[in-house]
Amino acid sequence: MIKGILGKKIGMTRLFRESGESVPITALEIGPCYIIQIKREEKEGYNAIQVGYQAKREQKVSKPLLGHFQAAGKGGFRYLREIRVDEVDSFKLGQEITSEIFTVGESITVRGLSKGRGFAGVVKRWGFSGGDTTHGCRSHRVAGSMGASANPSRVMRGKKLPGRMGNQRIAVKNLKIVDVLKEQGLILVKGSVPGSRGGLVEVRIAG
Repeated sequence: MIKGILGKKIGMTRLFRESGESVPITALEIGPCYIIQIKREEKEGYNAIQVGYQAKREQKVSKPLLGHFQAAGKGGFRYLREIRVDEVDSFKLGQEITSEIFTVGESITVRGLSKGRGFAGVVKRWGFSGGDTTHGCRSHRVAGSMGASANPSRVMRGKKLPGRMGNQRIAVKNLKIVDVLKEQGLILVKGSVPGSRGGLVEVRIAG
């Protein structure tokens, strides 16, 4: 059984339960992914499959990668990911993997690249309170004093400072699948997932 697959974030909306409760959901387009390579414990030391997602024109693929793709016979792909599996005998090169591997009510882990916010100060990046919002205050949105005195007379490692915000790989665990739309290749997940609309996500069955 494969425990993960690639897809992209479509966007957020909401569903209404019979009781009238509003449930925030995220729509994810899952696959289709194709098995590009099968790694066996006898040769590589572990069992895994490599999957490709989103077709790419062969003219845009380097020759080494093009040779790697030829074994599966499915053309070139934009994204490649390796997924560990318990046994590989049930898989074959070029096999298609879709949203059918998921079921309603299942818990999943979604990994994605968070939105980049650029350079941000401590108030926006870390939620610092800032200075007083009164007349005469000259430190409204600055970090304030953060260094030590004579000893060790430096800013300690790990101090929260201004810097680039976002654009990091984030995993959100234990999200519940509300619905699986196999015909459209979509799954509806309760809650939010990292990334912008159209961003690549990696969806794995929890556990």
